[in-house]
This record gives sequence, C-alpha cells and structure tokens, in this order.
Amino acid sequence: MTGFAVHPDTLRDTVIAVLGDKIRHSAVRLGELTVEVRAADYLAAATLLRDAPGCRFEQLIDLCGVDYSEYSGGQPDSGRYCVVSHLLSVSLNQRIRLKVFATDDDVPVVPSLTAIWNSANWFEREAFDLFGIVFDGHNDLRRILTDYGFIGHPFRKDFPTSGHVEMRYDAERKRVIYQSVTIEPREITPRIVREDNYGGRH
Repeated sequence: MTGFAVHPDTLRDTVIAVLGDKIRHSAVRLGELTVEVRAADYLAAATLLRDAPGCRFEQLIDLCGVDYSEYSGGQPDSGRYCVVSHLLSVSLNQRIRLKVFATDDDVPVVPSLTAIWNSANWFEREAFDLFGIVFDGHNDLRRILTDYGFIGHPFRKDFPTSGHVEMRYDAERKRVIYQSVTIEPREITPRIVREDNYGGRH
C-alpha cells in the first residue's frame, strides 16, 4: 500500500502515454515511480508532467544533484552527473521522481526548471554549489551554502574529504583567514571489543 490514490503501475502507464519517447527509462521500486528523460526533452517533459490531465504535478518538492562517478546511474550510456526532482500532485494525490543526466561530464549543464516550478530556485543553486551542475536559464545561479570564494564542489566524489583549505580566526590580525589544510588524512580502523557475556550470552 503506497498511501496514494493511484497505484504506481497505473501512474507509470499514464506517464508513458503522456511522455512517450521522451522517456529513456522508467521503473517502479518500493512503491515509487522513477522516470528518466533525455536532457533535450527535460523541459518539455517537466511541462507535460505539470499540465497533463492524468499527471498534474503542481509542486516540485525537492531537487538534488547526484555524482554517479564511474557507476553512471546503472545505465551504460548515462553520464556522471544527474539531477533528480521529486514532484507532487496535490489534486491527484500522487508522486513521481524525475531524473535527467547532463550530457557533458566536464561541464555538466541541464535546463533550469525555475520557469515551470519556482521552488526549483534554491534547490538548483544548491546543486550548482555542491556538484557544479549548471542550470541553463536560472537567473540567479550562485553559491548558496559555501563561501563566495570557495573553490571546487564539495559533494563531487573526487573532492577530498578534508577539502583544500581551512579557515580560522587569527587573533593577531583580528579576522578570519584561509590557510592550507593542516589535517593529515588518515584511515581509522575501529577496535571491536568482544566480551564473553556480550548480548546476555554465557
């Protein structure tokens, strides 16, 4: 039982009828429908999902970036960077997950959804900040979580865990300064202590 009025398989049939060959891949897992579309069809597909009678996804409730790195999202011809949106139809009580891959791994670009759902604004800024995904058509695409002078995109899988720089307050200069990272990367292996009576066993 999904808690929604339309069964995911029924919704899948409706969405396939509406989007047609714009769909690259679709799947129902754990009671949720995921649809992947081509980057060239992304805006048209999103508009249809918002407006088509059997869809009517009035709300974009979440959008995030994903770095699949060498995994490529499980599809052999998919790219590295993906944008995942979660859409909600209040009027029809149904949800869908919409995915699109950027066609260029070096400069990942996908169209902005801000003209379709204005709630995409800050979500797309976050994906730009953390993954370096550029949203073409976004009218205020700038960092939202990291510092203005931050270099790199910290959610990319090739970004070092400790980062490139650190900042601290310098008492002599009476201001915050940036400096090279002083933390030495190391791998910690936890010690496991086993007791004879662990878990009540004797």
